Amino acid sequence: MIKTSLFADQEREAKLNKLGDALKVMEQHVDFVALADAVDEAAPRPGRERGGRPPFPTELMVRVLLIQQLFNLSDEQMEFQLLDRLSFQRFVGLRSSSQIPDRTTIRTFKERLLKAGASESIFDAVKRQLSRHGYIARGGQMVDASIVQAPKQSMSKDEKALVGEGSMPIDWKPAKRRQKDMDARWTKKHGKSYFGYKVSANADKRYKLVRKIKVSTASEHDTLHFEAVLDPANTNRDVLADKGYVDGAREERLTQQGWRMHIQRKGSKDKPISQAQKRRNTRIAKTRARIEHVFAGVAEMGGKGLRTIGLARATLQLNWKVAAYNLRRLVYLKEARVEAF
Repeated sequence: MIKTSLFADQEREAKLNKLGDALKVMEQHVDFVALADAVDEAAPRPGRERGGRPPFPTELMVRVLLIQQLFNLSDEQMEFQLLDRLSFQRFVGLRSSSQIPDRTTIRTFKERLLKAGASESIFDAVKRQLSRHGYIARGGQMVDASIVQAPKQSMSKDEKALVGEGSMPIDWKPAKRRQKDMDARWTKKHGKSYFGYKVSANADKRYKLVRKIKVSTASEHDTLHFEAVLDPANTNRDVLADKGYVDGAREERLTQQGWRMHIQRKGSKDKPISQAQKRRNTRIAKTRARIEHVFAGVAEMGGKGLRTIGLARATLQLNWKVAAYNLRRLVYLKEARVEAF
């Protein structure tokens, strides 16, 4: 027999709290009003001159985009989950609302950020909150890069040649142009081909939080953005990186600036590495292994890849994705290693 109750909603929420709602825990540690204020400052809310229905509050939309990245949902899936899922409704503040942000509303909010050039606003705002909690960058830093795949493009040989030169075929209609990614590029890693973008990132050794990122096309070499993601705010000057970042001239220049470079080396038949360098490689590898799960965690949140087209949109999505990762990590740190998501 199925038991009915006038207080079923409250009883389910109480049960959810008892089981442990990670989103509810996140609310205890994150100032979402401050995050929304930072977004509004970088991308002001549109005026009401044209009338129409007022937009959803920025704080609500910030919450929507963060959980979208935490759970790797498309705009369509996000709309469905807001209608269906109790924990999501409660987190964004829509338990008693008859309206929810639909897929068009979510896309419109993202376009507002893009037009204002505010892709990095949420990532920077989350970093400030991490500092307020006392999680400043400590113990040195590790630099690494990950390939983020984008939807593959179906084009003829001539079309590919034009796109590779930065041009667009004149016979493409506007609808087709909107669906073609003019920025993503092919690259190879370990003999396998990938199409999309690359995110270079910096994680601190002490708290394993991502401190700086740089998004580029996949064909750009990792080493090009090494200095762009160095974090001078880290309390330690040690920098760890793998064999792909070997560059004698740059290492000498950065050493003169006070950085302590720890980069793995590889030898060859003609010039094998010394036993001392092998020992250094081992020490660096052991330290990197304690940090690399950060980059794996960010990549895992990417699922099968980006659901977007173009470098600007990829940059926006990855900034929100890494911000969401840092918030998940914050909950993990604050809750004494309780698994959050």
